[in-house]
Amino acid sequence: MKHARFIFSIALLAILIVGACSSDKRVGGTIVVSSAADADVLFPPLTLSLQGKQVVDQIFDNLADIGGALNTVSDAGFTPRLADGWRWASDSMSVAFHVNPRARWHDGAPVTAEDVRYTFQLVKDTSLASPLASTLDNVDSVSVPDSLTAVVWFRQRAPDAFFKVASPVAILPAHLLREIAPAKLRESTFARAPVGSGRFRFAAWDRGARIVLQADSGNYRGRPIPDRVIWLVSPDYQAASLRFLNGGADFLDLVKPELIEQAKAKGAEIIASPGSLDYGYVAFNLRNATNTGPHPIFGDRETRRAMVIAVDRSAIVRNVFDTLGLVAHGPATRILPTSDTTIGIPYDPQRSARALDSLGWKRGPDGLRARGNTQLAFTLMVPISSPIRRKIAVLLQEQWRKAGANVRVEELELNTFGARMDERKFESLLNAWHIDPTPSSVREEWASSEIKKGGYNATSYRSAAFDAVIDSAVKEMNPSRSVDLYRRAYRILTDDAPAMWIYELRNVQGASKRIHPVGIRPDAWWAKLADWGVRER
Repeated sequence: MKHARFIFSIALLAILIVGACSSDKRVGGTIVVSSAADADVLFPPLTLSLQGKQVVDQIFDNLADIGGALNTVSDAGFTPRLADGWRWASDSMSVAFHVNPRARWHDGAPVTAEDVRYTFQLVKDTSLASPLASTLDNVDSVSVPDSLTAVVWFRQRAPDAFFKVASPVAILPAHLLREIAPAKLRESTFARAPVGSGRFRFAAWDRGARIVLQADSGNYRGRPIPDRVIWLVSPDYQAASLRFLNGGADFLDLVKPELIEQAKAKGAEIIASPGSLDYGYVAFNLRNATNTGPHPIFGDRETRRAMVIAVDRSAIVRNVFDTLGLVAHGPATRILPTSDTTIGIPYDPQRSARALDSLGWKRGPDGLRARGNTQLAFTLMVPISSPIRRKIAVLLQEQWRKAGANVRVEELELNTFGARMDERKFESLLNAWHIDPTPSSVREEWASSEIKKGGYNATSYRSAAFDAVIDSAVKEMNPSRSVDLYRRAYRILTDDAPAMWIYELRNVQGASKRIHPVGIRPDAWWAKLADWGVRER
């Protein structure tokens, strides 16, 4: 039986890759990455921060990796990782992965099919509360017919079924973790000093200062070109950028517009792409502080919409990003073929004022609004480690004050911010999100089923209409109908305004002349880090 397949093409994506191969590239040396924030945890099923993701992707392997075209439908373009091959069942209801017999954990133990089964069971374990759990909702079970074959059985056919089991989930060593209770893994020694099968080994983590990885010289996929990679952690973006500009680091993953010419003057290469999978948004908590009823402000759909209409997002994006940011129109960035720039609630301060008046939010002598004894006042939570979000928060605070809302910005340490978000202990928050390249990830972030511990739906947004349409989109095998369904779901979501999407990022990175970056992708600049060269000084 020929498998139904369709490909979401990103043919227009133009990525500038630094330089051609140079004769002064060599095996060995150290690459230093300047980071404006530390990792959260180095345990893949629980890692949320981009910095943590950059590191764990070097230490651990998935079964197969998405190709440069970012196709997530069927297995087209995927490259082998721990699995050196795979075979579909005739009805597409299962896929058998063959584990590379040369693959070894960094402690020397062989990687086996049992590691695959254990990992999938662990990620789905509710006591672990992994945000990746919903990625495996379509997985019924994993069988192990022999030590090197893991058969993943699906509940139903889905266009991106292969992507979800092969790419987002890093395989873990069952022999090191099986005796640890899932609920205790976050605080385990393993989560601070992980053992993987990737091309780099964990070496050291000095919290708030540096993370060091060492080349795995005998790796089954080949020795990395660099001997080591070091992430140097700075307290903020300014310090991280100065470290790069002053020669203390080889790579900076975000070069702001005002620094581009300065970086070039220092001899750095600038790597740019027209889009990314990163967006920033304000999330509104639709439930009250005790989770016993609707939030007095955000529990009302029309009030949320009025608050969104009051914000000039274009002005914010220009102020903060200049030409390196785009106004976001919803939960799919422009490089996804399902994105729709016609949706979203447009800026109209007069309309916002009329709506708030009609809803009973009356201005007082101080210009601030109240409805009865309820003040139009709330807290906007931001991580103190993100100067970009802190700046946006101040701009939002001022725009909402003009609309009559009294907004207090609450700056929190990153781990505290993440914990409060996960526990839904916030009124509103300003978050940055790196979406999966598959459109179906929107279900994992906004479906009613994800209002749970470890679930991504932190706003507690519930919509039977959205759930029905997105479930249909996820299952639809016809490409044009699938795109139409996704866009219909986006429109329902943005019209309901459980969040306000503000910006998308254009990726602009800086690299010193000392290194030779290759294979930079819009979803993960670090994907080919093991193949980067270090030039002689």
